[in-house]
Amino acid sequence: MRNFLKTQNLGNLKVLSIAALFAAISFICGKFLAFNIGDTIRFSFENLPLILTGFLFGPTVGAVTAITADIVGCLLRGYAINPILTFAATFIGFFSGLLFNSLKNTKLPVRVAISVVFCHIIGSVIIKTVGLSVWFGYPFFLTLIERTINYLVVLAAELPILILIIKNKQFMGEISKLTGAKNELH
Repeated sequence: MRNFLKTQNLGNLKVLSIAALFAAISFICGKFLAFNIGDTIRFSFENLPLILTGFLFGPTVGAVTAITADIVGCLLRGYAINPILTFAATFIGFFSGLLFNSLKNTKLPVRVAISVVFCHIIGSVIIKTVGLSVWFGYPFFLTLIERTINYLVVLAAELPILILIIKNKQFMGEISKLTGAKNELH
């Protein structure tokens, strides 16, 4: 089970350094490069680096990266930490890595699609809607509809970007050189 969760990556300083960089990118995408409409709709690529971390380094590092990005982002922006939203980010980081790495015999675009769609439906739409409804009192069903539309748009943009990143031999080669890990994603 240790290898399946890739917990050994938590002891690799190079992996953790790259994960910290991805957490910072997530923070910047979510807090500075987002396009907000009202209180519940935010178009951003904040989850893309978290998902990519899960793909590259496994579910455990994906989850730790998501927790770090969410908590540091809240602290730096002066937001209260909403544990439900932090859990949603953790879910996205963990399950993107878990699904992607468990579907090794599936074609790459399908692996990416299954992983990203599942994480967005459960993490970004359902769990975050609950978090926004409980924490801020937003109406659940209206928020659910808004967030579903929001993440259909985000999903349409993220899927091809993630597939292109993973297929990029130069990027994957640099990740392999930095971490000393063999590229096993294809």
